[in-house]
Amino acid sequence: MEENLHAEVRERALRLLARREHSERELAGKLAQRGYERTVVDEVIADLAAERLVSDERFAEEFVRARSGQGFGPLRIRADLARRGVDDALITPHLSDDAQWVAAASELHRKRYGDAPPQDVREKARRTRYLANRGFTAEQVRRVVGGLEDE
Repeated sequence: MEENLHAEVRERALRLLARREHSERELAGKLAQRGYERTVVDEVIADLAAERLVSDERFAEEFVRARSGQGFGPLRIRADLARRGVDDALITPHLSDDAQWVAAASELHRKRYGDAPPQDVREKARRTRYLANRGFTAEQVRRVVGGLEDE
């Protein structure tokens, strides 16, 4: 019976992974939600990780690519990955290129506001909040939004 349960949990995990990458914590949570015993779930995830069928590193890489393509910055992406149980050591290499993030923030800013600089302090604050809420650092936002000429 134990072997059948293990096979059933493994099959369910593989079906979840076929749809998209999952972190180990996400996968464990989804399997536990379906009522499987935690010990069996942990065994199956350990087996899948040993076979490289589930990988937090691969999940982090794919997640960063997808979320940055949706216009999110490194702070937001880091928080989302941490919430999904990915270790910070696996996250940092994918978020370290500051020039890439400044370019992404600049492109997002240009799409939303065009090429015209902010005309007053309120407009600058609004643009700054927008980029900060998307997860860009204060330095990246400052470099994109810039200063007002008459400040």
